[in-house]
Amino acid sequence: MGNEAAAKVLVIDDSNTIRRSAEIFLKQGGHEVVLAEDGFDALAKLSDYKPDLVFCDILMPRLDGYQTCAIIKRNPVFAGVPVIMLSSKDGLFDKARGRMVGSQDYLTKPFTKDQLLKAVLAHRRGV
Repeated sequence: MGNEAAAKVLVIDDSNTIRRSAEIFLKQGGHEVVLAEDGFDALAKLSDYKPDLVFCDILMPRLDGYQTCAIIKRNPVFAGVPVIMLSSKDGLFDKARGRMVGSQDYLTKPFTKDQLLKAVLAHRRGV
């Protein structure tokens, strides 16, 4: 049944450029990708798509990355899904706050294809 290493990945970012580059990198790595432009969009897609992994931008309008991550983690169905925060700042405070709401990891933007694919391999659940 297809590529054993393939993951379903949800990428949440309000930047079209970041979403597109993440999609290209992840698809080159053989993964399925769903894109969301903000937290509300992501929460709607979460239950339809049931991703293996979520990349979530921190700074977004309406519902920021911390709030989005906290909502995902409070839902028993999705609590086990790894969430990796994305931020243009490489701050200790952001990393600590991300862990407080349940994120597994933190990537600084702009990320490379290698960083993104390594993060997917490191955090896939059920593998």
